[in-house]
Amino acid sequence: QELIRQGEALKRTEQMVDKMDQDLKTSQKHINSIKSVWGGLVNYFKAKPPESKPEQNGAPEYYANSRLKEAMMSSKEQESKYQESHPNLRKLDNSDNDFNKADLVSSVQRDAYPKNQQLRAYHQKIDNNLDEMSSGLSRLKSLALGLQTEIEEQDDMLDRLTKKVETLDVNIKNTDRKVRQL
Repeated sequence: QELIRQGEALKRTEQMVDKMDQDLKTSQKHINSIKSVWGGLVNYFKAKPPESKPEQNGAPEYYANSRLKEAMMSSKEQESKYQESHPNLRKLDNSDNDFNKADLVSSVQRDAYPKNQQLRAYHQKIDNNLDEMSSGLSRLKSLALGLQTEIEEQDDMLDRLTKKVETLDVNIKNTDRKVRQL
């Protein structure tokens, strides 16, 4: 969730940099008008830019990565199941006897376990624990893959933002120099 919040902040920052670039272009027009009569005439006859949103340069509205969203949804669904089955998190219920679960095993699976009833119950319990571990690991894997994709997308956004800020910095210095020359 923190990564998604940071992505939204990056998107807002990029929009502000785009707005600053638009404002800088407008100020450049005004400087040209002040600087000379010819610049004023050119600006007068030049088509006015549309008053819409500043261009995004390939930056669509920010949405978190779908892979990350799916992993988060899946993780939230599995969280309640995990808490019910975790020995330290589940509610104590003495009426549920773990040894009775071994009786529910199909005849095919019974052959895979030892003949001793207690040993069979322990093997079944170990198998159940391994299944829970597998489920938890797959959940972690999907979250990690979603985070990786989100981080890669935000890294691209940071690269794009860095280029825009560097260009804006050069333009601001040029505009400042022109204002000082007036």
